[in-house]
Amino acid sequence: MTSRSMSRDEILALIPELSDAALDALTDAGIVQPVLEEGAPRFRDIDAARVQLALELEDAFQLDADALALVLSLIDQLHGLKGEMRAVLGALAAEPPETRARLRGVIRQTRVLRIRRR
Repeated sequence: MTSRSMSRDEILALIPELSDAALDALTDAGIVQPVLEEGAPRFRDIDAARVQLALELEDAFQLDADALALVLSLIDQLHGLKGEMRAVLGALAAEPPETRARLRGVIRQTRVLRIRRR
């Protein structure tokens, strides 16, 4: 899958509810980080998706740019953790049944201890 690159005018045209000022605020807050190509900012498809999500969150929850940046950072972290969890589960699936059973026991014990401490 290839990612296209858009100019500022193209991303503004792609997302009609996005204003110049809103794009500046999202860029200043680090929510979108255009790449520089030949001295001009270029936006990728992922930037357009982040802008769309940011606008939806802003509208639904009346979040300012700093709050949006925090929420999107948390979403990014969750997405990263999801990828790491897939990798761990893939590695675990490749282990022999005895190892998987032993690790299930360790995980179960760890969860029981954590619940007791609450």
